[in-house]
Amino acid sequence: MMRVLFAHGFEGGPSGSKPTFMREVLGWDVTAPVMSELGWDIEKQTEVLLRRIDESEYDLVVGSSMGGLAAANASSLRGDSDFRLLLIAPAFGLAESWEGLTKQELSEWRESRVRRYRGFELDIELGWSFMEAAERMSWPEPRHMTTIVHGILDDVVSIDVSRKVEGGSDLVELVEINDGHRMKECLPLLGAMASELVSRGA
Repeated sequence: MMRVLFAHGFEGGPSGSKPTFMREVLGWDVTAPVMSELGWDIEKQTEVLLRRIDESEYDLVVGSSMGGLAAANASSLRGDSDFRLLLIAPAFGLAESWEGLTKQELSEWRESRVRRYRGFELDIELGWSFMEAAERMSWPEPRHMTTIVHGILDDVVSIDVSRKVEGGSDLVELVEINDGHRMKECLPLLGAMASELVSRGA
């Protein structure tokens, strides 16, 4: 059975459509922590994954959107751990793309030290430390065999960031699909992509 550590996106959760599909349809053994359990910034969310990686063994670390960026950071920090990386529309370049903020909005956030985030389900206040962490950790270099699947219609995280990551690493393979940021179309592809990834370079 495939042992999987799943990192959900900023507004996702451990029981969302992707981990549920992995458990119920693919039959994977999925560990899906609450990514915000230590805080909302990318450094804290990466730490959530590092703690799990240090406690248990996984065949695959899967991350979606901001969870994909956290998974890539975990890979860069745990290169000696034995797993493969599957990233779904990962939020590389987070510091440059967060909510499409203008320079003026960023300046106001920096000065006030806090900004309200209102999303589909969340209404929270983010400290400026969120952007400070993003500036440090937006472009990690994965140290494991990696497959990225990204939609060419994504209007939240541009597919260009995944193309940039693939172009800069021999370990990364990009699969482009006709989908938006919610990546519903990728679900039927996950089983085959994971099998190919686990066998790659073995």
